Amino acid sequence: MKPKPKLKIAVIGCVEFSQHALQTLIAESACSVGLVITRASSAMNSDFVDLSHVAQQHNIPFVHITGNDQATMEQALNQFQPDVIFCVGWSYLLKQTVLDIPKYGVVGYHPANIPENRGRHPLIWALVLGLKQTGSTFFLMDAGADTGKVLSQEPIPIAATDYARDLYNSMLSVALQQIQWLVNHWQYAYANAKPQTNSGNAWRKRGKQDGKIDWRMSADNIINLVRALSDPYPGAHFEYQGQDWIVWQAHKVEEDVPMNLEPGKLLAITATSITVKCGDKAVCATKLSSMPELAVGDYL
Repeated sequence: MKPKPKLKIAVIGCVEFSQHALQTLIAESACSVGLVITRASSAMNSDFVDLSHVAQQHNIPFVHITGNDQATMEQALNQFQPDVIFCVGWSYLLKQTVLDIPKYGVVGYHPANIPENRGRHPLIWALVLGLKQTGSTFFLMDAGADTGKVLSQEPIPIAATDYARDLYNSMLSVALQQIQWLVNHWQYAYANAKPQTNSGNAWRKRGKQDGKIDWRMSADNIINLVRALSDPYPGAHFEYQGQDWIVWQAHKVEEDVPMNLEPGKLLAITATSITVKCGDKAVCATKLSSMPELAVGDYL
């Protein structure tokens, strides 16, 4: 009996998850990674990783792409002629001419239960909104954003104490197992891919203002924002005397706080923390990038 031929895989990506996905695919005997497409640098991805060093370690050809240069990408993929492309951690939609190259299509990834919560920054939004669960979804890419047929979808629970790194690691654990399953059961997954419904929402792109702490917010909302934007993301911030101050950790003060105090009033300060009145209770920020010069009674 002839051995089953290995899937010829190309990988496109430039973030931490892309690196883990690439290493997982390289380790799988059911496939052979023959091309890596990545970036040498990126101002868009806080968890940026250049995959070329992994490719070089395993003698895999690689191509660096600048901006949205899909002509160079298309040329390299046409030369390789992959069976499947894994596109994980890439900021641009792929053109149809790229999607049409592989024999079976391009596998995309979205850490949410699509068709719900398509769009941008899914891990951040899930934490900001205080969701109790998100998902891990691999799908066949089409011309839309996160709209293709679903190949594999698994739930990811979110604990109330999870920060961004905790959720990122949970996502990695689930998604890498899905990758292993996909390449070992590719024909089954491909044949049983499920079309999405047209229902569902799409999260918008976040900007700097979305990461600003407004002390009129509730304690829970402030803490969710801090959790969501912690490592590997750029951090939630508040403004004081014309500067941005980054908060990496925070917790709610459970003691009663007088309701006749205005939001933003500094209630306590130590060498490593500040406690601030917010919309309902008070928040203690226990990890700041640096400590502003403050005194109890100041307003932030």
